[in-house]
Amino acid sequence: MKILTFQDEEVDSEWFYRKLKAAVDLRKSINLPNKKTNAYRLVHGEGDSLPGLIIDVYAGTAVLQPHSAGMTNSLEVIVEALKKLKFKNILHKPIGKQKTEVLLGEVTDRTKISEDGILYNVDILKGQKTGFFLDQRDNRKLLESYSKDKSVLNVFSYSGGFSMSAAKGGATKVVSVDASQGALDLAEENSQLNNYSEVHKSLKVDAVPYIESLEESFDLIVLDPPAFAKHKSARHSAIQAYRRINEAAIRKLRPGGVLFTFSCSQVVDRELFSSTLVSAAINAGKQLQILHQLRQPADHPVSISHPEGEYLKGMVLRVLE
Repeated sequence: MKILTFQDEEVDSEWFYRKLKAAVDLRKSINLPNKKTNAYRLVHGEGDSLPGLIIDVYAGTAVLQPHSAGMTNSLEVIVEALKKLKFKNILHKPIGKQKTEVLLGEVTDRTKISEDGILYNVDILKGQKTGFFLDQRDNRKLLESYSKDKSVLNVFSYSGGFSMSAAKGGATKVVSVDASQGALDLAEENSQLNNYSEVHKSLKVDAVPYIESLEESFDLIVLDPPAFAKHKSARHSAIQAYRRINEAAIRKLRPGGVLFTFSCSQVVDRELFSSTLVSAAINAGKQLQILHQLRQPADHPVSISHPEGEYLKGMVLRVLE
């Protein structure tokens, strides 16, 4: 059950306009969009008092993803409110296998965005989620600062977000690994778009067996897997998967190497994820330092009464020499 309001008020087009206007104002207060970044989350469900609704914006195109029947049934008034807020291109991208539909304006199969000056081609029609993983924006910027003169392995790379940040930061070698050829095609497009082709390459392989059998080592490894557990019943197997892939990555890091590792599984909390990494380090026979605790950015706000909204957990770990 989704509760939209505790007040005695009508949930109509004006109500949605007020909520969406508040969301727009919050993003403006944190300088989104700006000259270097034009892709961001406009509505983050309960965090923006609109439970069951996600809206991401890509270069002015609003991509709606309802997660409840109520929000799906309210699409018409949501679109009207967005039109009042000057959005001219609006897309409905349902979860599951339903077809994406353009609700207003025109949308092509590639939308070019900018994030901190890095250019990306995003497939908002058929790509994963709403098209791009906007929740990693701040973490990609942090990775950039660690990448100068480093060899970087980006596992579960999707369209190469972390890879492009590493290349921008001055990495000497960047390898994007993913099982999806479509994702890697986008990564190659983005590499060419930013003139990073000399340092970047893509590999279509299954991540876990690849990294376990890898013979070379890297200075920096990124692990940003899909949610290994979406329900509590899958939590135990998810923990085993996180331990296995992180143990393998730790073994492939050079002394002094750095691991950026993440979990987006809501049923795996920060404490459980941390203890899983401890287990991985013990199994690998390595001592690690925690350099950063990572989370989602401010355009993915969390309601204090809905802590589940803080789903993204990450750590930056350094292998002691």
